[in-house]
Amino acid sequence: MARVQTALISVFDKAGIQEFAQGIAELGVSILSSGGTAGQLRAAGVDVTDVSDYTGFPEMMDGRIKTLHPKVHGGLLALRDNPEHMAAVVRHGITLIDLVVVNLYPFEQTVAKPDITLAEAIENIDIGGPSMLRSAAKNHRSVAVICNPARYGSLLDEMRRTGGEISDASRAGLAVEAFAHTARYDAAIHNYLLKQVDANETFPSLLLQPLEKGAQLRYGENPHQQAAFYRRAGVVPVGLAAARQLHGKELSFNNYLDLDTVLGFVREFEQPAAIVVKHNSPCGAALGDTLATAYRDALATDPVSAFGGIIGLNQEVDAATAEAILEGIEQHGFMECVLAPGYEADALSALREMKNLRLLELPDLHAAGRWAMKQVSGGVVVQTPDDSGAPAELKAVTKRPPAAEEESALRFAWIVCKHTKSNAIVIARERKAVGIGGGVTSRVDAALLAVQKAGARAKGAVLASDAFFPYPDAVETAAQAGVTAIVQPGGSRNDEEAIATCDKHDIAMVFTGVRHFRH
Repeated sequence: MARVQTALISVFDKAGIQEFAQGIAELGVSILSSGGTAGQLRAAGVDVTDVSDYTGFPEMMDGRIKTLHPKVHGGLLALRDNPEHMAAVVRHGITLIDLVVVNLYPFEQTVAKPDITLAEAIENIDIGGPSMLRSAAKNHRSVAVICNPARYGSLLDEMRRTGGEISDASRAGLAVEAFAHTARYDAAIHNYLLKQVDANETFPSLLLQPLEKGAQLRYGENPHQQAAFYRRAGVVPVGLAAARQLHGKELSFNNYLDLDTVLGFVREFEQPAAIVVKHNSPCGAALGDTLATAYRDALATDPVSAFGGIIGLNQEVDAATAEAILEGIEQHGFMECVLAPGYEADALSALREMKNLRLLELPDLHAAGRWAMKQVSGGVVVQTPDDSGAPAELKAVTKRPPAAEEESALRFAWIVCKHTKSNAIVIARERKAVGIGGGVTSRVDAALLAVQKAGARAKGAVLASDAFFPYPDAVETAAQAGVTAIVQPGGSRNDEEAIATCDKHDIAMVFTGVRHFRH
């Protein structure tokens, strides 16, 4: 390690920079600086040399040209053990720079403003800053680079312990962070300008999605697997990235998958809605006049399957709903999580009595990302979200159209079916699911499972199917259980057979024209 002799400081975010500069100056480090940073350091009593005085070249073009000079980048890039490089340093009067402290114009924050113009955005694209970060990071064998003010304290402590030296490990770690910072910065610029060039481009040729670690998870799909949650960087957090955990131990990988299903369902409704999810598929769902009623009815769909499930609610949790949750746990056993837009104080206090019940708050249930992505081996598949809600019109295809009360139940069953793993069949009465069959490889098996779960409750109920019936066997299963109306997308070459089977049993059937596979 060699002692740091010269540092270059040029920062937009000036938090903590005075104290850091004072600290390294006390260690005998000479400081180059520019613009407002130089002025602020001088005001704090730190002796600095202006970059323009060092290069002999003035700042110009409204500050666009400040540090883009061979005497700056030569001081950063010169290999100390290369005789030719060092001869060039002497020949051109270049000062070796051992430490660079740079952070960038706030491009992400600028373009997040609703009224920002393209011209303003362009002026907040930093050129000199990323260039210095990259030069210093490339030559991290000899140069330390800081782009994160949170690192000032630890680096200054290290330099004080070592008499002004910085270890190889520290320089390498800081270089990695600098390259990550410039990569994220360039991705933000790319994504913003892409929207300006073609706002209608759904799937760009290059998809840049920088992600930052949001949480270390308890474990992955299984306890022997490690896992973490990453959120999109540089954008306002939405969905689970915006949720705040109020109580309970760390979430697991599976918790996040189930919570995503919960969120997709509860954002569909304005009236009180509740869902219980297990293994990324509903085992209960209901609407109610009150949130407590909706939750009790959702749990009653299949309380055995609900054990260890995730609860989703679309309104603030009040004391009555908290009581219903606690009663359900006492009667049917452990639940993993509750996701809701908020909690009344008494409700939160009561639920916190359950040590292992995680409580998450997400005030804005409706904000969503632009794409839905899933990782596969070697890449990701990307699609637009399935944001098709209840269809505006249900096309009756049988001799008997559904009655008004049947149609209302069909619309509810259709939304539950949308959030159930394919193949999916949902049986519902009024505003609550009574039997859910999902995640199986044949539609008739899904129907048999839903009928089994519903039991006697299937008589007089309605049924939703996430895709068409390839054969009438699932319709026969529904008829034998006493189902009176069915909603499905339609589109099979055997639609007429399914329709004829419904007519035979006086079942009303409607088509939506929309499929809701969920893999």
